[in-house]
Amino acid sequence: MSGRTAVDGTTPDGTTPAGSAPATRALDGGPAVTAPATPGTPGWWFRPVPLARIAVFRAIAYLFIPVDVFLTTAWVRAHADVPPEWYAPLLIGRLLHLPVPTHTVVVVVQWALVLAAVVLAALVAATGRAPRLLGWAVFLLYAEWMVIAMSYGKVDHDRIAFLIALAVLPTVGRARFRDRRSSEAAGWAMAAVFVTVMLTYFLAAWAKMRFGGLDWATGSTLTRAVVRRGTDLSLWTLDVPWLLAAAQWVMLVLEFAAPLMLLVRSGRARIALVLFLLGFHVMVYAGVGIIFLPHCIAILSILPWERLTADRRRTSLDGRPPPSRSAGG
Repeated sequence: MSGRTAVDGTTPDGTTPAGSAPATRALDGGPAVTAPATPGTPGWWFRPVPLARIAVFRAIAYLFIPVDVFLTTAWVRAHADVPPEWYAPLLIGRLLHLPVPTHTVVVVVQWALVLAAVVLAALVAATGRAPRLLGWAVFLLYAEWMVIAMSYGKVDHDRIAFLIALAVLPTVGRARFRDRRSSEAAGWAMAAVFVTVMLTYFLAAWAKMRFGGLDWATGSTLTRAVVRRGTDLSLWTLDVPWLLAAAQWVMLVLEFAAPLMLLVRSGRARIALVLFLLGFHVMVYAGVGIIFLPHCIAILSILPWERLTADRRRTSLDGRPPPSRSAGG
């Protein structure tokens, strides 16, 4: 990613160095960022964000991979022991002529992915660096892990945002937990994940209408889900006939309205959005035992993580500490 010209105070690599005075303003007392731009425009896609946000989210994403491989998608390992003729590769698997998941292929991909992710997470924590070569390796290995997972008749829709996160994180380069510089490359990476999170909801609603039509909203979709997978927290809803039917319409409307989330501006609005989205997924898990953990990790990219790693003493827009006040000031 190339940076802006010196007119806005950024360096050629797209970062805003401390001590400069870019044409930006602070939002909610946080770091200086460019003025809000309309979603979809270049000013929105490349709106600089602090590198500290990348550093924190990158550590979370890479540390989640062992959890996903050994817990969330532990069932993928079982594909090492099924007949090869059951393998029906996804389109990308056919285009790239990826190998048939034999026992050796599955085990090698599993352990190579975990080791690469753990090493990369350690480098992030120790040096703030995430070598691009190792970052791309993690992305490609996880993509192959997903092809192995989804080429046996079932394709989950909760993986794409996390996969996009792994794809764009290596493009940012060095980022440390207390790095207050703003970067256009970081802004583009976070915007890409944000848009994919949004599209996950919007396209889920589109799929409901495409394959189920209005019957999805007017039928017994959630009732069937509660009957099959309900918990003590949700079984009571079966005694309230209108409630689950109304919930289907609410879910559909909210998913189709997902593009509105791109309008969030301030850090507080981002926190509220994340709490709302995670609250929804927690509620679904409590009711029917379904949780989209990789998608929830991608949602965390929306948070202004730099607030947790910032120095207690605020700095002004030009990077200098604010003037001290007298006791009576």
